[in-house]
Amino acid sequence: MNKEVYMEGAEESLLHVYNRFPVVLDHGEGVYLYDTDGKKYLDFAAGIAVMALGYGHEAYNQALKEQIDKLTHTSNLYYNVPVMEAARKFCNISGMDRVFFTNSGAEAIEGAIKAARKYAYIRDGHTDHEIIAMEHSFHGRTMGALSVTGNAHYREPFEPLLGGVRFASYNDIDSVKACINGKTCAIILETVQGEGGIYPADKEFLEEIGRICRQRDILLILDEIQCGMGRCGTMFAWQAYDVKPDIMTSAKALGCGVPVGIFAMTDQVAKQSLVPGDHGTTYGGNPFVGAAVSKVIDLFEELQLVEHVRQVAAYMEEQLDQVVADYDCITGQRGRGLLRGLVTTRPVGAITTEALQEGLLVISAGQDVIRMVPPLVIEREHVDEMIQKLRRVLDRV
Repeated sequence: MNKEVYMEGAEESLLHVYNRFPVVLDHGEGVYLYDTDGKKYLDFAAGIAVMALGYGHEAYNQALKEQIDKLTHTSNLYYNVPVMEAARKFCNISGMDRVFFTNSGAEAIEGAIKAARKYAYIRDGHTDHEIIAMEHSFHGRTMGALSVTGNAHYREPFEPLLGGVRFASYNDIDSVKACINGKTCAIILETVQGEGGIYPADKEFLEEIGRICRQRDILLILDEIQCGMGRCGTMFAWQAYDVKPDIMTSAKALGCGVPVGIFAMTDQVAKQSLVPGDHGTTYGGNPFVGAAVSKVIDLFEELQLVEHVRQVAAYMEEQLDQVVADYDCITGQRGRGLLRGLVTTRPVGAITTEALQEGLLVISAGQDVIRMVPPLVIEREHVDEMIQKLRRVLDRV
């Protein structure tokens, strides 16, 4: 069956909410993907920053196979060993105290919002609290997550959304201060904005927000769904700043392909927020995803993946700087670690489509940014291969 037949069948059965690339991916090996026609692609998208270990990692696959043969689901009416081990390991690498496993990043954001509002309710008994979010942010497409996503294009068709949300300008502390009032219960932001264009938080900006939150008993929620799990050269991007969140979210590379998310919090927030009956999930934290998260964390440590990211990312940044210097249509680059964005004056869609023909998977971020979020296990040779393919694409475009 050729790819056209597959794609036609998909469009007949699937709800059309994605404008997919015209390729049917079949299997992966290392940092490469192969389609049903046998064509090979260098993957610098990683399932949108998910496949940190690449494809076909033997130890990871074996851990999942063993858990499938043992137990995949029990519900949260009972304890299970894999998720308890995963929770303990996540607390160790994050410095947080309590975690709640979800099925996705958007669900993690939903839980973080609920925890923040409950914390404020317990503190003063009011139900009219407000949250400050950032313009150009992206936190997910469920109703609560959409409410704190700073892009009107995403929000407007589904309004009215969650009330009491004010939007400030990212990296503009005066804009944040102007939004704060007596009802403010939380400030939520991505430590590095992803979908909005690959913008890292300025150090002074994030540190001042942290100071304000501590001073006024406002909870700081950091969204590390895309920028966390080693991608920015620390296990979590916020660890490069002198700021610790009260609540944080994680997903994507947390499971390396298994659908799982987490919202985590300090003991102070945990003891004064959600209680039995306030929140729940049927699938979240089942033995299968627990085994995946547990093994992912083990492998990050065994492979010294964070240090590896620092080294490869420094080389990749140098090579991308040379691309910026050589092409007028590329006006700059930004990001941290292996979360990189090239700013272009050409249509991003044309570049990503042409890259596909060249056997390179890259994606967009916003209207003018080529986003690169490769598996964290890439080597310098893969960076060189990506640069060669990218140059051929830019020569044509």
